[in-house]
Amino acid sequence: MTAVILSGANPGVRLTDGDVVTAFASVWTVDWSVRGAGNALVLWHGNRVRAVGSDPALAEWLAQYFVRHFPEVAGLPWPAPAVEAAPVAVELDLDTGLTARGAGIEVTMAAVLGRRTFTTDGFALDGVPHSLQLLLAPVADAAITVDGQPVPGEVTVGGTEHRPSSSAFLATAEVWSV
Repeated sequence: MTAVILSGANPGVRLTDGDVVTAFASVWTVDWSVRGAGNALVLWHGNRVRAVGSDPALAEWLAQYFVRHFPEVAGLPWPAPAVEAAPVAVELDLDTGLTARGAGIEVTMAAVLGRRTFTTDGFALDGVPHSLQLLLAPVADAAITVDGQPVPGEVTVGGTEHRPSSSAFLATAEVWSV
């Protein structure tokens, strides 16, 4: 028997400059979880991690339980997050994109390339397989700014016309189970 541990949305963007990852932002709208509900932003940039949310314990849990194990940050240094109590505003639209803001961080995404479902029973978080299902919408354009300064780097777009992929994506209708 599996137990649901989180339901919500988790768009993300990884920026690169050539082969170098310059930033990864994980935007969370948690409708329900075993640790509560709310919005949060997790940002890896400059070899540091920030976890921002009105519920700092939820933001830290998202950073440590989930984001640090995502393939987008594999191989990057992951120090203990600087946890910040601040409201995070998220506007997510599967037609137009995303805007998320909190504690001087802004994440924007636009130009949706397509939509498809994704399901797996083998998403490993710290070596433990989890079930994950979601609606995925890769996007062509994304940016991260910190205190009004753009973070350098670009989105990587690939795939095919019928199955586009991108290092920036909207993800909603997301359910994690263990």
